[in-house]
Amino acid sequence: MTGKIDRREFLARSTKVAGGLFAGGMLTSCSRQHKGAAAKEAIYKPNEKLGRRVAVVGTGWRCLKTWGPPLEKKYSDYVEVVGLCDTNPRRAEYVSRQFVKKPPTFTDFDKMIHTTRPDTVIITTVDRFHPQYVIRAMELGCDVICEKPFATEDGQCRELHKAQKKYKKNIIVTFNARYGPGEAKVKELILAGEIGEIYSVNYDELLDIQHGASYFRRWHGYIKNGGSLLVTKACHHFDELNWWLESDPVEVIAYGALKKYGRNGRFRSVNCRGCPHKSKCEFYFDITKNRDLMELYVNCESDDGYLRDACLYRSDLDTYDTNTVMIKYANGVLASYNLDATLAYEGQHIAINGSKGRIDLYNHYAQPWEEPNTSEIRLTRNFKDSIMIYPETESTPDVSGGHLGADDQIRNHVFKGKPTDDLKQRGTARAGILSSLIGIAGYKSIRAGSKAIRIKDLIDMDLV
Repeated sequence: MTGKIDRREFLARSTKVAGGLFAGGMLTSCSRQHKGAAAKEAIYKPNEKLGRRVAVVGTGWRCLKTWGPPLEKKYSDYVEVVGLCDTNPRRAEYVSRQFVKKPPTFTDFDKMIHTTRPDTVIITTVDRFHPQYVIRAMELGCDVICEKPFATEDGQCRELHKAQKKYKKNIIVTFNARYGPGEAKVKELILAGEIGEIYSVNYDELLDIQHGASYFRRWHGYIKNGGSLLVTKACHHFDELNWWLESDPVEVIAYGALKKYGRNGRFRSVNCRGCPHKSKCEFYFDITKNRDLMELYVNCESDDGYLRDACLYRSDLDTYDTNTVMIKYANGVLASYNLDATLAYEGQHIAINGSKGRIDLYNHYAQPWEEPNTSEIRLTRNFKDSIMIYPETESTPDVSGGHLGADDQIRNHVFKGKPTDDLKQRGTARAGILSSLIGIAGYKSIRAGSKAIRIKDLIDMDLV
């Protein structure tokens, strides 16, 4: 038997179960947020740990839509973008033109830092370059906000740890998956003890053939650039597991295959524009219909040769479109993770099994694929009925945009600050290293014939 429970009733029950754990904390704050400006100011205040002046390196889509012009539009009272850097000057100049107060552009990172004197550097480059910019920014005296993944190789993880220990700068890794309304609610349920001691987790990430194929058109299709989908994509999800379980991964076994894209295609070309097979190819992508993609990439090809609409049947693609990972945690929890980039529909199903019950989180995605359509949770306690919980996008009164409002929430947390972080949503360097290491261990396991990879063989966990 399944019942529906509204938020007020659920909070009342949860508070009793948790012995008042949430009293005066995150949930109390969230419930007050829609009462006007005074409530908003009570929740957020300028973050004293980060300076006002920021510079961005990497001016692709993530900069344009999240960490560039949107900061000027929504966060000008808290932060000022003082410089943009990209190896492609045309791309940086296009993004600069989207600002009202156009920041200067640079192709030399050091020159940007010395010229603009930022307090904080935001890194949104191709994944494999994240570590070098994180380390160099710290060397030049800056705090860092780094898009996920933090690293794509285990050697980079070790270097990042050494650099942070040496320079002692503030680092935030932007795991916006922690800020999804369903994901945050799951954390609340776990903290409230609703399912007791956690035994196991099953995590299924379903990418439809539109979203899944997009990775293979781009630089993500090569393991050298992003560490396979197990790093460039799944590190978000591995971080969620680490965050929910509050434990460290100790061993990883993975299986992976390239089933649909790359060499599996019946025909191939260089890119979609001008392709002689476009009338027959189910994956034909007309990039000319998207103005931002044309300006960011097509009109910049003469400078770097990067094709944003590259053929996803290129024979040298080597990342896996079908993945299964098994993770053993230090606290004994066993987790299984599946990522498939070839499916007919998009979504997530995450099941967390505990001594007192089970949590099922369902994220159902609609078109366009960036925006989830619904998020729902089934809470089932042993020997009791299930109840359905429908999380709201409620952490701020001004949430909108990508990832069901998670992008706004993480920007609010980073720049406006919070009086508390009861759910520990702010991603640290350590979290960045551990989430990357699961994916890195994953592709190493696949390359080694699905051999078990111990995390301690990749990095000395006593030092992290």
